[in-house]
Amino acid sequence: MKNSLSLYLVMGSQDCPHQNPVEILEEAIAGGITCFQFREKLSGKTGIEIIRLGRQLRQICADHQIPFIANDRVDLGLILEADGIHIGQDDLPAYEVRKLIGPRRLLGVSAKTPAEAHKALQDGANYIGVGPMFTTSSKLDASAPIGPKAIEHIRQELPDIPIVGIGGITTERAGQVISAGADGVAVISAITKSSSPYEVTKNFCRQIAITKKEKNKMIMD
Repeated sequence: MKNSLSLYLVMGSQDCPHQNPVEILEEAIAGGITCFQFREKLSGKTGIEIIRLGRQLRQICADHQIPFIANDRVDLGLILEADGIHIGQDDLPAYEVRKLIGPRRLLGVSAKTPAEAHKALQDGANYIGVGPMFTTSSKLDASAPIGPKAIEHIRQELPDIPIVGIGGITTERAGQVISAGADGVAVISAITKSSSPYEVTKNFCRQIAITKKEKNKMIMD
């Protein structure tokens, strides 16, 4: 699970002003993303259009063995045969979602505190998303940044829980999030609004690998 979180792309058509979501996903996979979350919000698409796009993206992920996660909507996730669902604190309770999706699908839960992380684990979460790390424009309802320190606090209490940091993460900031204890970073606009999603994704992978190597060296020393 932790390896799958290394570079986690979150995207819907509303995040892609310059390029088709299908093309962006293909470039990002070629560049090295390890997980994808379909997050279609306020795009104006009809239900049929969302399902059609979701199936295209789902097939691309399946072809490359990339986990495909549906955001919030259990119904959409089941229709698309998603590998998992990611929910926030204000969505359906995690334990209810776990009952609906069964034991095999992945369940991700957003958490800001050790208490929320504990509860997510108890309710059946496989991983948690912590954020926003920094100021972000990708989510209109995003709360104030909590910073990488929030990951440190959760990691101290839950040393083994898979964690992905999200919110305003750029290639320059990815190292801070990994150093704080995250297993990976989730990215939206840094990739989707780039003129070259492939190159940006490669740069993220490079920075994440460097930081993880430095962390492992410090542990060994």
